[in-house]
Amino acid sequence: MKRGVRILAVIAGLVAASCSTGSSASDEATGRPSTTDAPTSTASTTTVAPTTTTTLPPLTDDGVARALVTPSGVVAAVVRSEPDGSYVVVSPCGREVPVRGGTPISDAHVVLDPGHGGSETGAVGPTGLRESDVNLAVANVAKDELARLGIEVVLTRTDDYRITLASRAAIATTLGADAFVSIHHNAGPTHLQDTPGSEVYYQVTGGESSKRLGGLVYEEAVAAFAPYDIEWAAFREAQVKVRLNDDGGDYYGILRRSEGVPAALAELAYITNPPEEALLRTPEFQAVEGKAIARAVLRYLTTDDPGSGFVGPSDRSEPAGPGGGNQGCQDPPLE
Repeated sequence: MKRGVRILAVIAGLVAASCSTGSSASDEATGRPSTTDAPTSTASTTTVAPTTTTTLPPLTDDGVARALVTPSGVVAAVVRSEPDGSYVVVSPCGREVPVRGGTPISDAHVVLDPGHGGSETGAVGPTGLRESDVNLAVANVAKDELARLGIEVVLTRTDDYRITLASRAAIATTLGADAFVSIHHNAGPTHLQDTPGSEVYYQVTGGESSKRLGGLVYEEAVAAFAPYDIEWAAFREAQVKVRLNDDGGDYYGILRRSEGVPAALAELAYITNPPEEALLRTPEFQAVEGKAIARAVLRYLTTDDPGSGFVGPSDRSEPAGPGGGNQGCQDPPLE
């Protein structure tokens, strides 16, 4: 009960802050052409609605091991528990592997997914900053912020190693998390502008829940970035949208594979844009991003806020970049 009261108090503060600050109206990385002409946006500029607060969704307390933090710190979905107390897990590279020891996890409110990792670095900035490193740093900040509020958080990747999209999604779906956010940083903008070019894709099959999650991540990100007076990179009609494949489903594999858990993929800033890379290199700005994600997740779990920044389906035609599969994948030590 005390935890619920504390969370409600935090929510009230967050809503007040949001109202005073406001916000701007692969399978993994994609390459995009560059131009200098900024298009006219048709994005919604939703005003933040009055907030109705609730307590956190209840966690399953049945003692069943659905995921495991292995002795080496790697998180993996559990396939089954063995009579001798060991576990068979889905390794980062997608293999069924026996593991002895570790910390079992029964449930989680949210799973955060730091995109890329290991030899799959994602986008690289002009001075060599790797997207995979920034994604992990931001995810760790968000995790710590949420954990401080009593929210159970699991990361799909805990260090610099490769992990397939299937293994990432398996962690979220096996745990039956209430929300799944894949954290990325972008490349290949179409133009520069005065406002942040944050881009969030929400899961088609997740319906209004995924849409709301994506809108809240976008809303908190652009509000957090607004004080920074730089030239931001952007892609035409960025903001919050779906991208469909030829069958009308989710184009991005991480959203498609995590069906059953409300999910959003956030391209928070452009690591290939020099002024943004300079910000992303600093722990201070990584903390700004991580705390924005934490606020978005907290609002998603405990309010009925709708989010904002929604535009129509993506007209992007460029294929997603390579990566996310198990070809050439080497598992990190699990014990």
